[in-house]
Amino acid sequence: MISARLKRYRRPAHRGVGPSMTALIPMIDMLTILVVYLLVHAAEYEILPNTKNIQVPQSISEVKPRETVTVLVTRQAIYVNGAMLAEVTPLRTAEVDVIEPLRRVLESEAGKSVLKDRDDPASHEVTVMADKELPYSFLKKILATCTAAEYGKVSLAVLEKEREYRRPGAV
Repeated sequence: MISARLKRYRRPAHRGVGPSMTALIPMIDMLTILVVYLLVHAAEYEILPNTKNIQVPQSISEVKPRETVTVLVTRQAIYVNGAMLAEVTPLRTAEVDVIEPLRRVLESEAGKSVLKDRDDPASHEVTVMADKELPYSFLKKILATCTAAEYGKVSLAVLEKEREYRRPGAV
């Protein structure tokens, strides 16, 4: 009699569904929740390209970047929206205030922009990502070129500094 009861308890409650199938269902639920979480929070990442060639300075800026024309300046080259434009060394030694190849490319990129008003230069935006080791005199040439290409909003890309956490209401 006792052995008959033990045999009854060892059988699965539902025919055809063993212990391996019942353990799989909670795992599928967890994976579904994980996928939904990643899809919801994927939009909170930076829009700017990430590169190992430069070290961007840090800041405590709270404003998230918008999608703009991006000028990436490494120690070796200048890139506009990911396409290499020119090498840095000859441009650093040149005695000009405006870098003409960069100005021409920026003007053509402003014409392609569908997000901003093409006729209003003040609405054109450019983000400059430059290595923090580059001299300010060269960075000044880049910024002057962006202004000469009629970009009304010029932003410098920085990394957000980590700050100490303070509780709400704490002084």
